[in-house]
Amino acid sequence: MVRQGPIPAFVHSMIEYVAAVALIAAPLLLDYDSGAAKAVSIILGVLVLFLVATTTSTMSLINQVPLSMHIVFDYVIAAVLIASPFLFSFSDESTPTGVFLAAGVLWLLLSIGTRYKKEEHPPRGTPKRDQRAARETAPPSGSGTRGGAGGARPSPDAVPDESIPEFEPPPAPRD
Repeated sequence: MVRQGPIPAFVHSMIEYVAAVALIAAPLLLDYDSGAAKAVSIILGVLVLFLVATTTSTMSLINQVPLSMHIVFDYVIAAVLIASPFLFSFSDESTPTGVFLAAGVLWLLLSIGTRYKKEEHPPRGTPKRDQRAARETAPPSGSGTRGGAGGARPSPDAVPDESIPEFEPPPAPRD
């Protein structure tokens, strides 16, 4: 399982939308001399915009890309950003090299620090021993049960549900 960081997934998505627009606008605003730097920046910006808009999350437009794939793509994007000045031969130009290296490191830190999945917490006031027992006997998440009694366990001498007779309404009066 991926270790959970302090940045909520919602904030991660918002940052990705802003970063995608920044990657697209950077060659125009910062006047890159290298055609390769311009092309890579715009292509990465469009790809990031497409990725964040199609990932299964609250901020996506179309829920198509699974979250696990998005996490992998985040690390790939960070690696491509860091390696781009050297792969596409514009490392002699300081402005795009600095932008790409800084963006790659920030992207990596964002990916590491994101809390992708919401963690389930027991209800407030539940004793620690009941929290442990609830985790051990809890149904898989997403099963629809909520543990309405605050995580309390039934008494050992409780009557099982199968032994309780069905209620039948009285017959309707005949006229």
